[in-house]
Amino acid sequence: MEGRDETITKHEQLLQHIEGLKIGTKISVRKLAKEMSVSEGTAYRAVKDAENLGIVVTKERIGTVRVEKKPRNISEQLTFADVVEIVEGHMIGGADGLNKHLHKYVIGAMEVDAMARYIDAGSLLIVGNRADAHSLALEQGAGVLITGGFGTSREVKELADTLDLPIFSSRHDTFTVASLINRAIFDRLIKKKIMIVEDIVNTRAKIHALKLSSTVADCKALADQTGQLRLPVIDEWNRVLGIVNRSDMKDLPDGQSIEKLLVRNPVTAGLQTSLASAAQLMMWEGVDFLPIVDRNRKLVATVSRKEVLQAMRDARKQPQLGETFDHLIWNGFADERDEEGRLFFHGFITPQMATDLGTISEGILTTVMTQAALRAAKDMTGNDFVLDNMSTYFVRPVQIEDPVTVMPRLLEASRRTCKIEIEMLHDDSLVAKAVLTLHSIEHG
Repeated sequence: MEGRDETITKHEQLLQHIEGLKIGTKISVRKLAKEMSVSEGTAYRAVKDAENLGIVVTKERIGTVRVEKKPRNISEQLTFADVVEIVEGHMIGGADGLNKHLHKYVIGAMEVDAMARYIDAGSLLIVGNRADAHSLALEQGAGVLITGGFGTSREVKELADTLDLPIFSSRHDTFTVASLINRAIFDRLIKKKIMIVEDIVNTRAKIHALKLSSTVADCKALADQTGQLRLPVIDEWNRVLGIVNRSDMKDLPDGQSIEKLLVRNPVTAGLQTSLASAAQLMMWEGVDFLPIVDRNRKLVATVSRKEVLQAMRDARKQPQLGETFDHLIWNGFADERDEEGRLFFHGFITPQMATDLGTISEGILTTVMTQAALRAAKDMTGNDFVLDNMSTYFVRPVQIEDPVTVMPRLLEASRRTCKIEIEMLHDDSLVAKAVLTLHSIEHG
């Protein structure tokens, strides 16, 4: 690795090398290690990080391949190429249409004449080895997924190539491929819902920062120009050295260097950090300004607590895009208020919440009480909270189909923290109890 930039690590040099490869290039860990004069373990870690970054994928029977990174604002719609990968399919014909989007899929479990009313352009017909159904779908502008590992006739293959509509086969049965596609759509919706730092900084133009040689006058001028009270300080390689605060310079001479005012080793975040994690990080560290850095700790943007919280509030106003396990667990509970206006919740224990013994899982029980506490704290204070610590007591087992009531009670509240007691009752008998300390992400 002689002659390379010594200011970055070997790991980073490997990632830059992988990023520079042509799209479609196969990547061998052994070959990469030999080319870059590093150990195979170092090369393997770089390949796995590249996979996490979305520039490399590992495909069955093909290996590790350099791919184009998909943009963050990717549509929730799947392409036919996505479906081929999801169902582990192999192409039969119409490969030129793989990049087309599909807006729905149809299961062909009926006579061909009845299928026609359900198939339209941009849909995907999931069907077995029925050549007449394959032809019908292609003629109506739809792609075809043949289940059970079957093929089709030569005439259908030629029709698919002519119309640029993909027809491919999967060894899985119809129920399995439909479940796989549905799961992929579901996961993509959840990923789209979770906002990351990149979503709110990728449109920024110029980065405003100071050098270590800057003076108080430089800082005041830049702060007045940008409206930012805190500014990052960088070195000659654009790496973050620290932060200076405009309010610390009120009575200082303009010619003084900012070096002695520098808060060194500041808390930073990356572009892939979720907004919730960024907010929690600022809350724990007591800061309201985050420099955003890349893998080499080079400054790429800055965000304030106000920007992060506003983006999180805006995200909640969007329509529901996908449900996580927390949402699915909580779906069975409804909120009510007692005579004094205090919030409480009631619901039923569903079979999915149970263990093999037929009682509610302790993990599910903990999730229910945590969600109740977060919602009650939000209702009482108007702020969003994260869990700091929790003490739980499981008094007696709860069975499937048992109705339960979850009663939150505020024990103590301050500007930053909230302590809540949660009681879960069945037939007015206590079955579980928890005391939770929550920390507000609205205040540093």
